[in-house]
Amino acid sequence: MSAEATHRFILYVTGRTRRSERASSNLRELCAQRLASGSYEIEVVDVLDHPARAETDRVIATPTVIRTTPLPRRRVIGDLSIADQAAHALDLPGLLRSVADDQAEAPR
Repeated sequence: MSAEATHRFILYVTGRTRRSERASSNLRELCAQRLASGSYEIEVVDVLDHPARAETDRVIATPTVIRTTPLPRRRVIGDLSIADQAAHALDLPGLLRSVADDQAEAPR
C-alpha cells in the first residue's frame, strides 16, 4: 500500500459474481468522485480464497467494504448502489443532499 493514500478500503466479495463486480465498480466510482486521485487504495479479497482473513475481519456477508483508514474503521454491507448512503456510511467527503434540502431550495 502506498504511503500517500489517506483512505484505504478492503472489499470482501464471494467469487466473480455480478453483485461482486457491481460492488467493486460502485466503490471505485464513489472514490473517484469523492476523493483525490492517488489518495485512496482498494484491495479486493475473495472470501472463497481467503476465508480466515474474512473471519478475522468479522465479515458475515458479501459484498462488504471496510474503510481501514482513516480511523475509526467503517463498514458497509451491500453493492454500494445508493451512492450517497454509501458515502455517508463510509464517512467520505462530499455533498449529501436529502429530499428536505431539495424542498428547502425550491422556489415558492
